[in-house]
Amino acid sequence: MQAKLTILCENSVAMPFGVIGEHGFACFVETEAGNYLFDTGQGLGIVNNAIALKKDLASIQAVMISHGHYDHTGGLPAVLQVKGPVAVYGHPEMFVQRIWSSEETIRFIGIPHNRRYLESLGARFHLQTEMTEIGPGVFLTGEIPRRSSFEKGDLKMTAIDPHGNEIHPDPLKDDLSLVVDSAKGLILILGCAHAGMINIINHVLEKMQRDRIYAVIGGTHLGFAEDAQFEETLQIIDQYQIELIGVSHCTGLTKASMLHAKLGKRFFFGSVGATLQV
Repeated sequence: MQAKLTILCENSVAMPFGVIGEHGFACFVETEAGNYLFDTGQGLGIVNNAIALKKDLASIQAVMISHGHYDHTGGLPAVLQVKGPVAVYGHPEMFVQRIWSSEETIRFIGIPHNRRYLESLGARFHLQTEMTEIGPGVFLTGEIPRRSSFEKGDLKMTAIDPHGNEIHPDPLKDDLSLVVDSAKGLILILGCAHAGMINIINHVLEKMQRDRIYAVIGGTHLGFAEDAQFEETLQIIDQYQIELIGVSHCTGLTKASMLHAKLGKRFFFGSVGATLQV
């Protein structure tokens, strides 16, 4: 299957004409069978950038949400106002109330819109934990088993128990990724990879019954990774013969630079306007 991926929202921009950057992520996916949107960024740039990059949000057949953080879901109302009623796929825990805290700051980082409001704008939610084929050759991974010992969660990210209002570490069970089965092989699109990039890759290969991935694009969360996790990730990239890595968002400039130094021509920055066509 032929496919084209275009980054609509990301921290930085890859072209100088009309697009804006924001802390967040969104990817427009075009296939022979239809168009899809994976994540929506914060909402500051999604419509502007889609227009500048000539991507018609009204044409999408579905929206897929990687997880319920503001920088991946904040643009949903803007998208719905352009598209109207549309299927929105995600995990049952995407509406969990979430908090990020440090010694100096406490911030709400969950989805900034409640479900009823989004449904009033046309969102038709399909929330499930299993791998789902959204359209021909387009799959949402479902919940990712956490098997690697070195891919650990961020202790600064917490969630509010909806029953007892207690705050506890957020396992981010709703962290999902998108898979496109292209003419050159599997393309894995990461939202933030909170589940761990290696866990995600292994899960996808097992579910799709494949032994390699052609390309990985999106937020790797390696910006928060310790050295051991980073080195293990590099080994997996080589082990599975991943030909292209286009990093975005939560990879961080330092880790992105290190990946570029290691991977050379196999690497590209997944900034706003960056594309991958197969």
